[in-house]
Amino acid sequence: MRSPKLAALELKRFGRGKLPRAALVAILLLPLLYGALYLYSFWDPYSRLDKIPVALVNEDRGATAGDKKINAGDDITEGLLESNTFAWHQVSDAEAREGVENGTYYLSLTMPGDFSSRIASSSGDSPETGALRVRTNDANNYIVGQISRTVFSEVRTAASTKSSRTFLDKIFISFSDIHDATAKAAKGAGDLKEGVDKAKKGSKDLADGLKTAKTGSGDLAAGLKKLDKGAKDLESGSRKVANGTQTLADKVNGTADQVRPYLANNGKSIRDTARLVSDSTTAAQNNLADLVRRAPLVRSAAHTADDGLAALHREACVDDPAPDAKMCELLRKASVSAGDVATIADDVHELTKEDAADLKTLDARLTKLKKQADELAARAPHLDEDVEGAIRKINELNAGAKQVAAGADRLHTGVTQARTGSVSLDTGVGKLKKGAGDLDGGLFKLADGSGTLATGLKDGVAQIPDYDKQDRDRRTEVMADPVRLASQSLHKAANYGTGFAPYFIPLSLWVGAMVAYMIIQPLNRRALAAGGSAWRIALAGWLPVAAIGVLQVAALMSVLHWGLGLQMARAAGTVGFLALVTCCFAAIIQWLNARFGAAGRILVLAVLMLQLTSAGGTYPVQTSPAFFNAVHPFLPMSYVVEALRRLITGGGIGPVWQACAVLTAFTVGALALTAVSARKRQVWSLDRLHPELTL
Repeated sequence: MRSPKLAALELKRFGRGKLPRAALVAILLLPLLYGALYLYSFWDPYSRLDKIPVALVNEDRGATAGDKKINAGDDITEGLLESNTFAWHQVSDAEAREGVENGTYYLSLTMPGDFSSRIASSSGDSPETGALRVRTNDANNYIVGQISRTVFSEVRTAASTKSSRTFLDKIFISFSDIHDATAKAAKGAGDLKEGVDKAKKGSKDLADGLKTAKTGSGDLAAGLKKLDKGAKDLESGSRKVANGTQTLADKVNGTADQVRPYLANNGKSIRDTARLVSDSTTAAQNNLADLVRRAPLVRSAAHTADDGLAALHREACVDDPAPDAKMCELLRKASVSAGDVATIADDVHELTKEDAADLKTLDARLTKLKKQADELAARAPHLDEDVEGAIRKINELNAGAKQVAAGADRLHTGVTQARTGSVSLDTGVGKLKKGAGDLDGGLFKLADGSGTLATGLKDGVAQIPDYDKQDRDRRTEVMADPVRLASQSLHKAANYGTGFAPYFIPLSLWVGAMVAYMIIQPLNRRALAAGGSAWRIALAGWLPVAAIGVLQVAALMSVLHWGLGLQMARAAGTVGFLALVTCCFAAIIQWLNARFGAAGRILVLAVLMLQLTSAGGTYPVQTSPAFFNAVHPFLPMSYVVEALRRLITGGGIGPVWQACAVLTAFTVGALALTAVSARKRQVWSLDRLHPELTL
């Protein structure tokens, strides 16, 4: 009898009663318990996170940064309540702590009282980091704690980004403020350069003026020196005249009785003396005229120098906000000296002006004295004829000579003081001239430096950014969150269940084949008893379970697709590949049962567990211990999981063809081994008649 017919007979016996038929239906639907039902239980758990009770505590008191009120805790609370990430319950910190402890809440999120103030501190002198406090309890549920870390990490990132935007916005505003301030500084530097240029021109004019003033003060000192010499000569001459007239008067008055003979005998001496008086009087008049003529000129020059130095001192030291102290001291001393000279010049001028009557009187007296001296010289030979008149005239001449001598003495004293002051003035103007030269050189450097400063500030204004609100908002957004994850999933799984389907589908098919061989003999007894071919016996025991497996695949994938909504990138390929998978699993389980008997059922379960732990269905196999990495390439489920991922979610089908080759090899190999076991089972032994273990 052929193997397909033997397989049909094996399946036909399940239709002889209600219980066998129910058993067959149960075998067909068994993979649904491991595949569809289990996947259904966590098909899309993230879409139901809003059912998880979580405590939300907002103790934030808010803060103020600049003129802006910050309520970061309220903002985060509002955002979380609107997001419906969890079933949020706003409670106190004590209630949250107790709820997480007793299981009322799976976890809690707390915004502390200083949360906003710490965020606001980022723009102050002592920045601090704001902290969100999360309280979990793995005794309630470990997975919820893992999920919360991902969710709260996103919350923290959002809060940090918002805080950074506030801080960076202030930085960009500060850039604008710096830009405006630098622009003002550049304008001020330009104004400074203009002022320095004017000051430099003024300093040059000052230096030129002081050069002229130095020349004038030198001329003034030289003139006063000559005037002083003339005044000294006038004083000396007038004093001699006075002494001579006094001597003459003394002699005349002392020897009045003897004067006639004397005059008669000394007419020539008297004439010569009178002529000397006349000549001295003429010299005195000339010096007096020179004094009167030069006094206003000296006074004018002195006042001009005094006014110029005073104005220069006021402009350079009083009006200028940053004067040169050394130069100002020289200017002050020169101004004082010029004032003294002007005062002395005023005195001389006043002497020649206010005492004009005295000078005129002195001049008149000199004229008169000269006249009298001339008359005396003319009359000297005849003095004896008029002694009384001569004595009277001699006394008058003596009195006038004394007055002339006193005036000449005062004049010499004043001119000497003026000469001393003019020398001091000339020295001060010389120092001032030198200081003006230094000032001009310093202002040249200042003008050059101020020009460089103005140019640099103008260039700096162009380099400092000045952002408007729109540009500031755009830059703040980029800098607050400069790196974003441009996530691109080449073949994205629709949900959690779709991602795990490649793992649980082969699990359910293995269990389905394992249970099928609990009620179907791995080796057909009739074929064994009839002594049929070993390959025929192996195929006869494999085909019924393979057929049931194909039906299991149809039932399982129908429920997953139309019941749970599993979408497959390659639906037909997935179903065809799963048919090969179930045939391979059936061949392996058949061999384990045929070769090891009752112990084979335990081995089937052990192989299942080994495949589940090394197939990489949940975490990548590289994260497993070395043992599981070692056995991973030698187990069929490793290839099944990888191929199903490509068939369901998409991608290159290279792993699918590799899996088909591996599964075919496992199937053929397992059938060959089963055939070997069938040949051995055709020989009865004591162990077969009395097995040590039966299940």
